[in-house]
Amino acid sequence: MKKIVQNFLSVILFFLIISGLFALFTPAQNIAPKEISFSKFVQELKEGKIKQITISQNEIAIVYKSEEKFLVRKETGVSLLESLNNYGLEKEKLAGIDIKVEKEKESVASWLVPLLALVLPLLIFVWFFWSIFKQAKTGASQTFGFLRAPAKLFGDGKTKSEKIFFKDIAGIEQAKEEVKEVVDFLKNPEKFLKIGARIPRGVLLVGPPGVGKTMLARAVSNEAKVPFFSIAGSAFIELFVGVGSSRARNLFEMAKKNQPSIVFIDELDAIGKTRMPGIGGGHEEREQTLNQILAEMDGFERDTGVIVMAATNKPEHLDPALLRPGRFDRLVVLDLPDIKEREKILEIHCQGKPLVKDVNLLEIAERTPGFSGADLANLVNEAAILTARRDKTQIFQKELLESIEKVLLGPERKSHLLSDKEKRIAAFHEAGHALMAHFLPDAEEVRKVSIVARGLAAGYTLILPKKEKQIKTKSEFLAELSVLLGGYCAENLIFKETSTGAANDLEKASIVARNLVTKFGMSKLGPITFGKREILSFLGMETETEKNYSEKIAGLIDEETEKFIKSAEKKTMETLIKKRKILEKIANVLIEKETIEKQEFENLVNSRAVSSRPRQCIGTANSRQSRSNVEKK
Repeated sequence: MKKIVQNFLSVILFFLIISGLFALFTPAQNIAPKEISFSKFVQELKEGKIKQITISQNEIAIVYKSEEKFLVRKETGVSLLESLNNYGLEKEKLAGIDIKVEKEKESVASWLVPLLALVLPLLIFVWFFWSIFKQAKTGASQTFGFLRAPAKLFGDGKTKSEKIFFKDIAGIEQAKEEVKEVVDFLKNPEKFLKIGARIPRGVLLVGPPGVGKTMLARAVSNEAKVPFFSIAGSAFIELFVGVGSSRARNLFEMAKKNQPSIVFIDELDAIGKTRMPGIGGGHEEREQTLNQILAEMDGFERDTGVIVMAATNKPEHLDPALLRPGRFDRLVVLDLPDIKEREKILEIHCQGKPLVKDVNLLEIAERTPGFSGADLANLVNEAAILTARRDKTQIFQKELLESIEKVLLGPERKSHLLSDKEKRIAAFHEAGHALMAHFLPDAEEVRKVSIVARGLAAGYTLILPKKEKQIKTKSEFLAELSVLLGGYCAENLIFKETSTGAANDLEKASIVARNLVTKFGMSKLGPITFGKREILSFLGMETETEKNYSEKIAGLIDEETEKFIKSAEKKTMETLIKKRKILEKIANVLIEKETIEKQEFENLVNSRAVSSRPRQCIGTANSRQSRSNVEKK
């Protein structure tokens, strides 16, 4: 836009200069005298009224004795005397009249104007093509810039970037140890080369979103103090065919010129997906780009100081040629942090923020199983915002605890008010979830029960795992089914009908029951899995891609799934009938206070009087496993 305005102003200035030149060299035009006919001029001569005559080419300027001035035109190429003789006027009649003959003066305008008319179009034509040539010569990078890789260069001493080192990263200690070897090689390659060791040419960082893959790659660059080229996988693909492979070549050429260097490709799965067999089986442009990257990583040129790092959360989609030794031959897995790692991450993100002395970050870490590093950073930031909104100068434990719930479920919807009937239904529903979670030995621990609308949830029961675990038993799945059906059965028991609030619970329970049959082999059908699935390991999603069983087996699967659901419903209803008084007590407190914390809930369940409402604290979970334990209505 700025360039267009400059060109427009240049054109206007050019025409103003030309107009000024014409105005400068064009003589000023005096007020022309009145014209009379030649015959009248002859008549005035005969009568002796004219005092002066000035002849200039075919024009005659006359001045009367009365000082009046007129202009007369005569024939071109004919003298005044000849013209007068034609009218029968003799030469003697001109006696006593001052006659002047002006010689023709060659003005500047007489030759400049024709010259400009000839030269000016030529000058404009030359200037136009000179501008195009200059732009093509000096701006080739702009004209064909789409062929160059839009990679950002860090570590060249010119580009300012956030300085992140290994000490600034917590929660991925094992991954840091793996990539430190890359730093050692870049700093002191002779140590490895002397004993014949070969550093991995490629390091693939794999893990769920937010665990610090990109941050770890940047820390490697800063620790090694080498140029760091960063580019997203999607940046290789453009509208035009051949651009992707050209950008790949350009990227590695730049890296080789600055070796030793690091090339980091974020979201590698955008261009590294498995190539499909057959003609036209995949995106041809993407496959050509992938082929070029494969050749650059392990082609004929092996002795280069370029190390390729990449990050993805979908490694199962990558082409096998990328993962073979010689290319991405080192796989570094970054997983969600455990409780100790979460505490260290919180300490890093709390640096520079005014915390009160009694803030207990370990308690925050205990209440955030499944949170990634990015989630914890967001949690601390939300706590700081909440503190500023309340006009406080320091961040208290209360703000940190409230921020956990906000990050997980969203802000509190104060405008969403339930009617008395809806409030009563929601209270018994959430009380049913909490009661089943408390009395089943294999269920998780209840931390909070609330009927306050938050985010998309009209009410929720926060259930945290007693210990972080990686495997789950059949009895734990059955307990989870009973907890999920706790709200549905409580509504049925108290109101003799159910509401739409149980829809999400029934959906989750159906998935758990079907997985017991088709995925985990925990039914009477035996240790068999049914249906081929596409599993996104680090995204917590899976879909059935092929039905590899008969209709008869499909019927048996439905029967087993129904048995698990019916058995859990029967067990839940029996428990709620036995504990109905406690259920009503919990629901009545919820209707009155809207929120029950862990200690108060345990007092109600154990039939001990509650002296006062305990301090507000919010517990939550944000992992794929524990997030399912937050019952939302």
